Amino acid sequence: MTNSKPTVVMIGLGYIGLPTAALIAGKGLQVTGVDVSKDVVNIINKGEIHIVEPDLDGLVHHVVKKGRLKASTQPVEADVFLIAVPTPFKENYQPDLTFVESAIASIIPYLKAGALVIIESTSPVGTTEKMQERILQHRSELKGKFYMAYCPERVLPGNVIYELEHNDRAIGGIDEASTLKAIAFYKHFVKGELHATNARTAEMCKLVENASRDGQIAFANELSMICDKAEINVWELINLANKHPRVNILQPGTGVGGHCIAVDPWFIVSEFPEESKLMRSAREINNYKTQWVIEKIKNKALAFEIENKRKPLIACMGLAFKPNIDDLRESPAVTVADALEKEDLQLLKVEPNLHNGKVEGLTDYNDAARKADFIVFLVAHKEFFSIETTKPVLDFCGIIK
Repeated sequence: MTNSKPTVVMIGLGYIGLPTAALIAGKGLQVTGVDVSKDVVNIINKGEIHIVEPDLDGLVHHVVKKGRLKASTQPVEADVFLIAVPTPFKENYQPDLTFVESAIASIIPYLKAGALVIIESTSPVGTTEKMQERILQHRSELKGKFYMAYCPERVLPGNVIYELEHNDRAIGGIDEASTLKAIAFYKHFVKGELHATNARTAEMCKLVENASRDGQIAFANELSMICDKAEINVWELINLANKHPRVNILQPGTGVGGHCIAVDPWFIVSEFPEESKLMRSAREINNYKTQWVIEKIKNKALAFEIENKRKPLIACMGLAFKPNIDDLRESPAVTVADALEKEDLQLLKVEPNLHNGKVEGLTDYNDAARKADFIVFLVAHKEFFSIETTKPVLDFCGIIK
């Protein structure tokens, strides 16, 4: 970095990249945000946003107006390059690094001596080193002359801006100099503690954090299915069990979604299949919970059809992967709705956080509750707690406890 306020390129302007780019720009750094979508680039350059995230719209409007954040489909030369692109999985849950590889390829022509490259995308262990090798294959003259590190985000959708700034970060470089260079950069906009490590440990840290949460959720989801069979109110049971000073059972749901918890454990399982039996089981339980929910709804619909000589109209309340956000990535609620539609069931799909036609055919939650023959709560959005109905209800997320 050539001065006290380095120039920055952010590759990827999604749920993590855009808030991070805006936060950095808000601290007075010059940021170029890069995205493959021309529509996203145009929206941001108008000072607007294409995702739902509290406080983000005002921050983006401010930094774009000030000229500190500019979006583009192509990188530019900079002191720091941040990679925040998706890392999905392929068949058999193998990690797909296509987007990370494309992002690295896009910045190679713009790297200069002294540049710092940081991968924030969730990645299998060893990815940072592999991407360093890829850069050097094309720019051998940079050997020993640029820095590279891995630093995973750990944020909660709906509170991203605050958590990006205040949460601790694990920062691991390919060598000690890279770690120190990355820490110096994050000090510009992170108030949380910056913990130095190596790239492999930082990569595994991100995966382990989400695998741990997946296991805790799997316990709650498995418990919910046991309680259903035992005719026990799982919400009351968990509330009572959590009165124990050392017990903290999470709330069960429709499954597990999002790009982190539903994906990251597979990165460990794929690399260490013999050693990760518990993590694999947790993933399988959480995936099975979604199929269990589908079967419960289908059985309810069949019983209604037998009694009323017609198929029911079902209100599916919630499509996002978790409460009070618009993110549909890996959403179990979407899986449920799609499966029910394939069974030729009639649905009223409700998602109060989606606007501007992102999903066609959505229904207002009050209208859906009024029109439907029975209601299925899939996501615990805050709006749903105000619904009053005498209709039959299947509650998979604790709306009616």
